[in-house]
This record gives sequence, C-alpha cells and structure tokens, in this order.
Amino acid sequence: MNAHPNRRKVIALSALLLAVPAFAQKPATKNQVVIQVSDNDPAKWNLALNNASNLQKDLGMDDVELEIVVYGPGIGMLKAGSPAASRISTALGNGIKIVACENTMAGQNLQKGDMLPNIGYVPAGAVELMRKQQQGWAYLRP
Repeated sequence: MNAHPNRRKVIALSALLLAVPAFAQKPATKNQVVIQVSDNDPAKWNLALNNASNLQKDLGMDDVELEIVVYGPGIGMLKAGSPAASRISTALGNGIKIVACENTMAGQNLQKGDMLPNIGYVPAGAVELMRKQQQGWAYLRP
C-alpha cells in the first residue's frame, strides 16, 4: 500500500522537473522600447542614442527592438548635415529604427530629400508613440 503514495510523489516530481526548462527559456517576444525625441538639442540626441545603444548592449541586440520617434523641434537633427548625423547613421546601421513625423515635416516645409538617408517616416509622431505604448512597448523620453 505504500507504493501508491511514493508513486504519486515520483509522478509529481517528474512533472515538476519537466516544467523547469520552460521557465528557464528566454521570453517568446523581444523587449520593445520606443524613445521620444522632440528637442532640437544635440545633448538630448546623444542621450537618446546612448540609451538605445546601452539597451542593445545590456539586453542583446537580438533581444530588443528599438524605435526613436522624432517630431517637433527634434526633427532638425534628422536633416542632412545635422550635428547628430554621424551618430544617427551609426544607430541606423545597428538596427535602431528612427522615424520622422510627417506632420512636423509639413509644418516646417521639409521634404524627404532634406532628410538623412535610411530614416523612416510616420504620419504623426504623437500617434506613433501612443500606438506603440498601446501595443505594450516601453516608453523612454531622455
């Protein structure tokens, strides 16, 4: 009669040991972070780009998806020849998505030809930030 209680313990322990690897695995989804830049200030841009780079270093480049949303006065740093152009180019090369607000561009009479190559575009920067947060992205504003 003692065989049944021991058998139950063995089965319970076996089930527990089979479940442990499932908890040890990485999360099924990437970390997702959206960063707002709305200041035309090279120091703010450097901080935003440092934040993005540090997230990639700390979490692993393959384990984090980053998007920098730029609108308002911050759009000036996305213009060709801006003081932040080199760092932005490096960030883009490292897989960081940088998008410009087309509403801001229209308000400042900017065309895509005025902007740095390889950036992306969204119709409205504020709406992009809102939607990313609704989708569960973490939000940073340096």
